[in-house]
Amino acid sequence: MTVSQLIYYSQPFGFDDSMLNGILLQARRNNARDGLTGALIVRGDLYLQLLEGPETPLLAAYARIKADNRHLAVKQLSLASVDTRMFPDWTMRDDPAQSWLWDERAVSDGALDRASVADLRAIFARIGESALA
Repeated sequence: MTVSQLIYYSQPFGFDDSMLNGILLQARRNNARDGLTGALIVRGDLYLQLLEGPETPLLAAYARIKADNRHLAVKQLSLASVDTRMFPDWTMRDDPAQSWLWDERAVSDGALDRASVADLRAIFARIGESALA
């Protein structure tokens, strides 16, 4: 069954563990209700998220994210139909950004805007593999 897959990034506003936990709790509840799955890469200067599922609830979730004042400079990087979900068992997998991600300077210099969709999906594939380990 084909599903839609969206990748976006934003800058956190007022980032701390309490705010992150609130975002994750709300995302997991909403995603379970709406049939969405995905992963969120988290760092003090960056949210990079892959969401997947039926297109209508996916786009509604993205609209809520864009309107959420905990996210600044929200930018869609990819929206595509895919045959297989990357995170079928995760209403929202969270992952602290690892050393193989771009550092803060690279992000501010536009690394995410220059990344290909294949590069972005490869990052999320690594997260999925690490969840199985």
